[in-house]
Amino acid sequence: MRLFNTGSGSAVIDMENMDDTSGSSFEDMGEIHQREEEEEEVTAEAAATEEDNGEYGEFLGMKGLKGQLGRQVADEVWQAGKRQASKAFNLYANIDILRPYFDVEPNQVRNRLVESLIPVRMINFPQKVAGELYGPMMLVFTMVAILLHGMKTSGTVIREGTLMGTAIGTCFGYWLGVSSFIYFLAYLCNAQITMLQMLSLLGYGLFSHCMVLFITYNVHFHSLFYILWLVIGGLSTIRMVAVLISRTVGQTPRLILCGTLAALHMLFLLYLHFAYHKMVEGILDTLEGPNIPPIQRVARDVPVVANAVVNATIKSIAAVVQSQ
Repeated sequence: MRLFNTGSGSAVIDMENMDDTSGSSFEDMGEIHQREEEEEEVTAEAAATEEDNGEYGEFLGMKGLKGQLGRQVADEVWQAGKRQASKAFNLYANIDILRPYFDVEPNQVRNRLVESLIPVRMINFPQKVAGELYGPMMLVFTMVAILLHGMKTSGTVIREGTLMGTAIGTCFGYWLGVSSFIYFLAYLCNAQITMLQMLSLLGYGLFSHCMVLFITYNVHFHSLFYILWLVIGGLSTIRMVAVLISRTVGQTPRLILCGTLAALHMLFLLYLHFAYHKMVEGILDTLEGPNIPPIQRVARDVPVVANAVVNATIKSIAAVVQSQ
């Protein structure tokens, strides 16, 4: 910037040569002012936060614990949420592991239901056992429904529990309990069968129980039940026994393992039928008619008033006769 004297006492400023960096000082001052305002806001927020923490600490009786305790609490909350999320993820992963055991086509289930009633002939080599749980579980639920129908029809009363819980406990208890027990015996007898195969084998074996119970709960004849028990239940039992024989070596282990399975399977069907025998007796009473004793004449006492009237009538008639 240069000044020129024009002679008349005035000065002229040369603006062309003026330094362009003169405005940067104003910009720097604005940035400094803005930075100071931000620092004041942060300080105010920190002070407010400390006041809130102080009030919260006074409420909980922890006035002296502030920064470090807050971080620890935040870390604990974060770790708890992380554990919950990992549990949920692990549960979904476990369900995904079980998915292959239920991935089966309907026609395969139908064929296995039919094959469960057809005994195998070749026992020289291990017979194939389906390693899936969809069919057996559906059969167990079907047997639960049939058993519940029998309970309601027979008027069964459960003092502790419900009919649904009793039916589910009976059916699933037999399926899981007997499968585990037979698998334990198979392990002792050195039979070549896994727990999954045992569950599948016994589960498809319950198809005969569902058929027999469904028929005999609606057609009430003891002779029909015994025929179906021997034919349908016997075929299913022979099928399972043949599979176990083909996977077991030795006469004594075969006898122990197969005899135990056959006895439990056949006796369970008898139990499910005769546990609700009251229904059969009630239906027979309805068809044949209740046993009502013959009608008999029973002597009845004449009321006292009637006796008084009769006596008065007799006396009046006797007085009239005597007067004549």
